[in-house]
Amino acid sequence: MANLSKTIELKSFLDEKVELYNQFKFIATDPISIPHKFQKKEDIEIIGFLMATIAWGNRKSILNNGEKLCQILQFEPFDFILNHTEADLENCDGFVHRTFNSTDLKYFIKALKFIYTEHGGLETVFNTYKTDTSLQLAIHQFKSIFFQLDHEKRTEKHVSDPERNSAAKRINMFLRWMVRKDPNGVDFGIWKSLSPSLLSCPLDVHSGRIARELGLLKRTQNDAKAVKELDTNLRFLDAEDPVKYDFALFGLGAFESF
Repeated sequence: MANLSKTIELKSFLDEKVELYNQFKFIATDPISIPHKFQKKEDIEIIGFLMATIAWGNRKSILNNGEKLCQILQFEPFDFILNHTEADLENCDGFVHRTFNSTDLKYFIKALKFIYTEHGGLETVFNTYKTDTSLQLAIHQFKSIFFQLDHEKRTEKHVSDPERNSAAKRINMFLRWMVRKDPNGVDFGIWKSLSPSLLSCPLDVHSGRIARELGLLKRTQNDAKAVKELDTNLRFLDAEDPVKYDFALFGLGAFESF
């Protein structure tokens, strides 16, 4: 980080951008808009996890396929996950979002049932394996548990692993949605057992570019090492809610000619 006066100036600038972009009005075209259609905790986290999984590529396509996921899960994600039959899984046939297809979706449904019936649910898994400083090890452990059932090897690529130096952008985004206590109602904050201070920034092309231009990130690759470096600097700006700056970095990159 720069000297103290420049750091204070940077924090002030980014805090203003957080206020600008951390607003409910911006989510209409964001994948988070799909879980906002639900009220039950388990429904939100299940459809949120699936939406984060397919959250790459064209936003319109992401949202359209999000609506299809809701239909496949009969608009009751938790009930469907727990009580689906093999015949119900035929509803998945024909689903595809880029490289995530019906085979992957069927496995995800079975694995989510396994998570809820054998491991206490998504929140419990991440809470069990958190460390004092982050959730990156918990992501690694979650992936290990998630793929304990018989599956096709290709499906594993849809859950990233920081232990293999992945930035794990989509699952870090999902964790932001679930954990961060958002005064403006964008993020859900429904996982009370986890602290927002443990979250990592969902590092993508926009946030990475802006972070480098602002001196928050020196590493040129968007990988786990870059996430750790950015985490350190964002926590210096706000130790309790470091990923609020995701709104500022993404907004500056996606919406402004910064």
